[in-house]
Amino acid sequence: MLKFFYSNGSSAVAAHILLEEVAAPYEAIKVSIPNGDHLAPEFLQINPKGRIPVLVTPQSTITENPAILEYIAATQKDGATLPEGHDAQTQARSLAAYLCATAHVAFAHNHRGRRWAEQDASVKDMQSNVARNLTDCAGFLEQEIDGGPWALGRTYTYCDPYLFLMARWMAAVGLSITAFPKLSAHHDAMLARASTQKVLDIHGLS
Repeated sequence: MLKFFYSNGSSAVAAHILLEEVAAPYEAIKVSIPNGDHLAPEFLQINPKGRIPVLVTPQSTITENPAILEYIAATQKDGATLPEGHDAQTQARSLAAYLCATAHVAFAHNHRGRRWAEQDASVKDMQSNVARNLTDCAGFLEQEIDGGPWALGRTYTYCDPYLFLMARWMAAVGLSITAFPKLSAHHDAMLARASTQKVLDIHGLS
């Protein structure tokens, strides 16, 4: 049995969707970021980074979305959401890393500026660039989705629940995914899946 630690509406939505998509046996444990539960001593014993999501397996504790998503894909439902072949798997890792290290960080500047700066002016300057940076990220991703309907082509992979978060990050700063036809079609395809709807309901996002 896997243990999955999440906070409503956080980037944990991606791995949560994948767990449902592959019908993995897991226990979901809510850790409220707004309430500061992610900084409680009990949680810091599980993840000293104080970050969500976390997946505890029988062998280890996994943090960071790209690692969690790939683990789920590789170990559940005969690897159905893991791309086949070394090249395809490398492309999946590249996309997941971009979403984690570039797109998500660009969004984090909107509410988490104090991680990088102390002066109010510096924080406001970062916030003022979030919409532009996310638009640039969306433009790049629009070109990456070659043919679709999924992130890496015709087959649903572990990258798809992660890419789904782009629309939420953009909407939070007043941007619409509809300006990017491929991303918009991908978002609609994700919304049509039962796993997505179930997780949105769990997180209070439906």
